[in-house]
Amino acid sequence: MTPPTALFVTYNSAEFIGAAVESCLRQHLPVVVVDNASTDGTTAVIPKDPNVRVIANSQNLGFAGAVNQAVREHPTELYLLLNPDIQLQNAIGPLVDALGANRHNAATALLTNPDGTPQKGFSFRRFPTAVTLAFEVLGINRIWPGNPVNRWYRCLDVDPLQPQVVEQPAGACFLFRRVDWERLGGFDEGFYPVWFEDVDFCRRLSSAGGTIWFCPSVRVVHFGGHSVQKIDLGCRQRVWYGSLLRYAAKHFRPLSRRILAATVSLAVVPRILISRGGESVQSKIQSIKYIWRLAWRCFQTGGSTEDTPGGKHDEPGMP
Repeated sequence: MTPPTALFVTYNSAEFIGAAVESCLRQHLPVVVVDNASTDGTTAVIPKDPNVRVIANSQNLGFAGAVNQAVREHPTELYLLLNPDIQLQNAIGPLVDALGANRHNAATALLTNPDGTPQKGFSFRRFPTAVTLAFEVLGINRIWPGNPVNRWYRCLDVDPLQPQVVEQPAGACFLFRRVDWERLGGFDEGFYPVWFEDVDFCRRLSSAGGTIWFCPSVRVVHFGGHSVQKIDLGCRQRVWYGSLLRYAAKHFRPLSRRILAATVSLAVVPRILISRGGESVQSKIQSIKYIWRLAWRCFQTGGSTEDTPGGKHDEPGMP
């Protein structure tokens, strides 16, 4: 198989993207970087190299939109989707081999902290259920991270150093085939600007009979969460809840969807009111009302993408 194209989506990623691209060039991978209207000089620090193509957008298309744009404009057989805050540590050949002879449809590597310890609970997870997301929304996993639901969801009961088929790898390192991207209709751009679009893609791939291979011999340092921290807290909360509810509306059965929507409606009030982010009380109340509207739509919808919560047109001013 041909070497994959390394694909990055950047948003104010100047601190990390240079080293991330360099780590790909050392492995002789072609690189495409789609920048979503950064304001911190991200494009200026990307290495100038004939094997690096930069697509600088004048507006933020969101993560899914930027991935789809890159795949449309740079046709090839395989894409290695990477976060800007990673560094490849060794050869990715085993990932490519996993897709050979159509054995698997996608593959992922072991994400590690800078000190080399595995990011257990993040490298891969099981698909979320209404119960696991309710535990997230209610803050139970934060208060009691070792609870059985969280252990199951984050695969804390699984050896992270063993090769295996997994359900939901982190989007920080995800090798996929163009043919699967085409048959699934790409990433769902309704998850805007970020969160759950990679989970949704993997869920649809699994429903279509696809499998994803985890290869721990390939190691990727992941520094973690830099881009989302650039979004102010109030907007970040609205985006996360909106994407969560959109995922629920698309993939959960009516009863589970409605229970989760009701849980979000109740839990969001104290979580937003006591959050610290410099928001005024009026702004927090507006956020609560916005999330309530999305929860009500999730409660009502039959799961069609036209009616599900989330999407770039739901609220003006999204980053």
